[in-house]
Amino acid sequence: MNRTGEGALLLDAEALYRELLRGVRGLMGADARLVGITSGGAWLAERLQQDLGLSGPPGVISSAMHRDDFARRGMSGAGQQTLLPFEVNDARIVLLDDVLYTGRTIRAVLNELFDYGRPARVQLAVLVDRGGRELPVQADFAAARVSLPDAQSLELARDAQGRFSFKVEGA
Repeated sequence: MNRTGEGALLLDAEALYRELLRGVRGLMGADARLVGITSGGAWLAERLQQDLGLSGPPGVISSAMHRDDFARRGMSGAGQQTLLPFEVNDARIVLLDDVLYTGRTIRAVLNELFDYGRPARVQLAVLVDRGGRELPVQADFAAARVSLPDAQSLELARDAQGRFSFKVEGA
């Protein structure tokens, strides 16, 4: 990760993914389950599930039904669906997201997760922690920590071959 001469942030998403893989490997116990937050976190969970040699599909969780900004965003996440192919009660869960920012998505996702049961433990791993927290949420593992102005957004993209890249948008 570095800045160009114009000050633009450049992040190597593939290098950060390799660091995330190392960090998640350290968080995983024998019975831990991966759950990715739609959509970037779900992409990470899919690839991690394969690279870690775990059987079955990872879980996918949506924040759409528990957002605190529903009035402003509307049903923007209406097509998102939570799929947890395992028993949540007493499960050890490693929750994955691409970018941790305010903490509001994590709060919404935890509410969604508890609609399915009471896990024994939930740990959070993210590709990028960009700071700017509005809620007391912290990742157990972050592949990178960066600082961006509030007017900018950082979005994970995935190409047809499954390779990751970042888009930085805004002023």
